[in-house]
Amino acid sequence: MLPDLYVIRHGETEFNAIGRMQGGLDSRLTNKGREQADVMADKLRGIVGPNTHDLICSPQGRALATADPISVATGCPIAPVADLREISMGDWTGLPRSEIDRRWPAPNPNEHFIEFYARAPKGESFENLWDRVGRVLDGLTRPTVIVTHGFTSRFLRTRAMGWGMDRIADLPGKQGAIFQISNGQHKEF
Repeated sequence: MLPDLYVIRHGETEFNAIGRMQGGLDSRLTNKGREQADVMADKLRGIVGPNTHDLICSPQGRALATADPISVATGCPIAPVADLREISMGDWTGLPRSEIDRRWPAPNPNEHFIEFYARAPKGESFENLWDRVGRVLDGLTRPTVIVTHGFTSRFLRTRAMGWGMDRIADLPGKQGAIFQISNGQHKEF
């Protein structure tokens, strides 16, 4: 049984706001993204603390910038974990969605976002990301706040629920939300 988890996607970035693929790149949080980070920090204040929880984070700047106010509010030091980085988008890294759609058209007009990520040329495989988040979960020893990225969060939460990769789309994903996993239950906190 896993310890209780609070899983957070970084706040909105400049790339998010204009529809540009980040993957391994980084862009700064927007004003909205900084506000999201502050609101999430306030929600965790008094609930999470250094004597009861760990705070682990992707080493990418946008995740660290989101974790910083959480660290200040809770007193938990940030521990960067390389396996929490975002999925690599391969040849699509840094490109706007409009250019991707023009150069690599979807095989069908109703392509699901999971299928979109799966076909990124030279992108990271889903199996590799699945293994990375598994290593993170296997290393947890007590309740933990995890600050990561959209796609990585979905994989991590799906695996934490004991589900298979075929259920990745079953969980919600958005910025500015804290997802709690406790006793096998998933909910927005």
